[in-house]
Amino acid sequence: MSQQEGQPQSQERRRFTRIAFDAEAELRLGDQRWIVEITDISLKGVLLSHPAGFEADAGAELIVECWLDSDVQLVLPVVLKRIDANYLGCACGPIDLDSITHLRRLVELNLGDDSLLERELDHLIEAQ
Repeated sequence: MSQQEGQPQSQERRRFTRIAFDAEAELRLGDQRWIVEITDISLKGVLLSHPAGFEADAGAELIVECWLDSDVQLVLPVVLKRIDANYLGCACGPIDLDSITHLRRLVELNLGDDSLLERELDHLIEAQ
C-alpha cells in the first residue's frame, strides 16, 4: 500500500494546510495549566502533545497560549476534538484580531504561496 493510499480520507479533503511548527505553549483548562508542544498548526486548528495528567473530554473548551517572539503572543481559544495517547487535536474557536493576524502571517510565511493562502482564508470565511 502506498503512503497516499494509507492516508485517512480526511487528509484528502483537508481544506487548511497544516504547518509543521515546533514550539512550546501553555494549555489551559479553567485554572489548570500544562506545558505542551505544538506539533502543527493551521488557520483552523492545532495539534498538541498530550501532557501528563491532562484529562478532558472531546468538546472541552481550552486556551492555547504561545509566544512567537518576545513581544508577539498567540492566544487560541480551541475546542478539543481528538484525544489519543500522544496528541490532542483541537479546532480553533473565535480568535482575537491580534492573534489571527499573527497566525495568518505564520501560515503565509510557511506556505510561500499567496494564492493558496487566499484560498484558505476564503474557506475560513465560508466556515463562519
